[in-house]
Amino acid sequence: MLIRIIIALVMAVGLLFIDVTGWVRLALYLVVYLIIGYDILRKAGLGIIHGRVFDENFLMAVATVGAFALAIYEKSGDYMEAIAVMLFYQIGEFFQSYAVGKSRRNIAALMDIRPDYANIERDGKIVKVDPDDVAVGQTIIIQPGERIPIDGVIVSGESSLNTSALTGESLPREVGMGDDVISGSINMSGVLKVRTTKEFGDSTVSKILELVEDSASRKSKSENFIAKFARVYTPAVCYGALALALLPPLFLILFYGAPLSFTTFETWVYRALVFLVISCPCALVVSIPLSFFAGIGGASREGVLVKGANILETLSKVKTVVFDKTGTLTKGVFEVNAYHGDHDQDISDRKTRLLEYAAIVESSSSHPIAKSLQQAYGHPIDRSRMSDVNEISGKGITAVIDGMEVAAGNEKLMHELGLTPCHCKTAGTIVHVAIDGKYAGHIVLGDVVKPTSAHAISDLRKSGVTQTVMLTGDARSVADQTAADLGIDKVYSELLPADKVSQLERILAGSKGEGKVAFVGDGINDAPVLSRADIGIAMGAMGSDAAIEAADVVLMDDNPLKIGKAIRISRKCLKIVWENIIMALGIKGVCLILGIFGIVNMWLAIFADVGVMILAVLNAIRAMYVRKI
Repeated sequence: MLIRIIIALVMAVGLLFIDVTGWVRLALYLVVYLIIGYDILRKAGLGIIHGRVFDENFLMAVATVGAFALAIYEKSGDYMEAIAVMLFYQIGEFFQSYAVGKSRRNIAALMDIRPDYANIERDGKIVKVDPDDVAVGQTIIIQPGERIPIDGVIVSGESSLNTSALTGESLPREVGMGDDVISGSINMSGVLKVRTTKEFGDSTVSKILELVEDSASRKSKSENFIAKFARVYTPAVCYGALALALLPPLFLILFYGAPLSFTTFETWVYRALVFLVISCPCALVVSIPLSFFAGIGGASREGVLVKGANILETLSKVKTVVFDKTGTLTKGVFEVNAYHGDHDQDISDRKTRLLEYAAIVESSSSHPIAKSLQQAYGHPIDRSRMSDVNEISGKGITAVIDGMEVAAGNEKLMHELGLTPCHCKTAGTIVHVAIDGKYAGHIVLGDVVKPTSAHAISDLRKSGVTQTVMLTGDARSVADQTAADLGIDKVYSELLPADKVSQLERILAGSKGEGKVAFVGDGINDAPVLSRADIGIAMGAMGSDAAIEAADVVLMDDNPLKIGKAIRISRKCLKIVWENIIMALGIKGVCLILGIFGIVNMWLAIFADVGVMILAVLNAIRAMYVRKI
């Protein structure tokens, strides 16, 4: 394309200095015209053959061929207008393809994060294998400078990981034995041995690429509107141009006695051609999808994956953000703060007894509280001591340990068992323990708040969010304390998974006409709420697969501070879209009216079409640059 533009431009300028006339002049200008516009003429012809007549190729072909015909009829030899229309149109198309290509390259750069191989050890040697052939639980080796191919847990070694391609975070992450690592990260220093926890196709890097590839197919309302608008607008202006070429001269002939000759039609045919050039909807058809595509690409570089242009558009309207607590605003890492039990035992026996039974009975659960109890216990769990395990959703777990019936859970579980739990004044998550039908005491755990959570809440207010809400299954005292510390407006506590959906329904009903509602969560139990919200935002690094699948937006580094940034990116993108719509329709509308009265000639028509398209495309590219938002 660029070579053709340069050749045609050089030849067109050269012809201005060559003094030839007649058919030789026409032939030379036709050569330049065909070099720059043969593909447009071909597309227009194919469109007519296949019944898709009214598009920008047809408009350009009719306008330029008509300009040539007028110049031949007038014997003026002024063929430059037709060449200029096609030349500048192709320059505009080049800018468009460059902008789209740049945006695609930004997204395609993500493809480089998918490793082509995984290292495994065979007979004392490191062998490269296809990542798809590595089974869950198999140990892989990552050497310095290599990307981690599959999600897993470090079983040996220490290193620094570069996660910038995934999270947008420039600072390296220090990892060691026992730490979770995600695929796509670059191992910067030491050799790591990682036990895989997922198959390659289910790993973080594969999920990211799936999300990005699918996002382009989900159109926004603005894109759909522009596509429908163009389907109606283009034939309308074609018929309008035809009416402009025929009706005024016929009026002059019938009512003012003008001669029935082409001379009477000449001026109006020229104005109709100008009208066609001005009316081409390229600026809208090209720049609107490009703006959304660029916005999605820019967000992905910042570690925010948006699953489609329609999501980006809805995200810009969010006024209420609802949070899950554990793993979202907090790290999901609980620390044991206190023990309260039978007073006839000393403190060390009480602690040992409560922790031992609580850790064993909770060992069958994957909940962060269960893991924290096991970590605080600090001894290997002998699960052979346990039988008859029964998990009661939203309440706790019961089991038989060493022949004794043990229950660990919240107050609701104790009441269900007919026991009266001891009320604890210490703020935290309380795990009550009953042994052989008697209340044995409770353990107080405190969840560690993420360092960026408080800043994230204040940042949301700066981003135009008017209300923040927290939904949690935690005890009321803990939830109220966390909400107060973070500055959250409303909190609803002691909710079962089904209760969260019901509460969100009430929030959605109360916010109608006042903006969209986003829910932020990370767990499997958050998947129904994520699906029900106007916008579901999932924590991608450590969040569950179910939550990520159900969500519309995924934060790759689990940092709630990125929520405000995602909203600002979406609003910048929508602002650019509306700037382009207003600019394109405004300039074209004015020029169309002036063109009807003969005030605008073909050269100004070129600006109204190609110039506006170039301006709109350049403006759309701004949506890619979001780092300082």
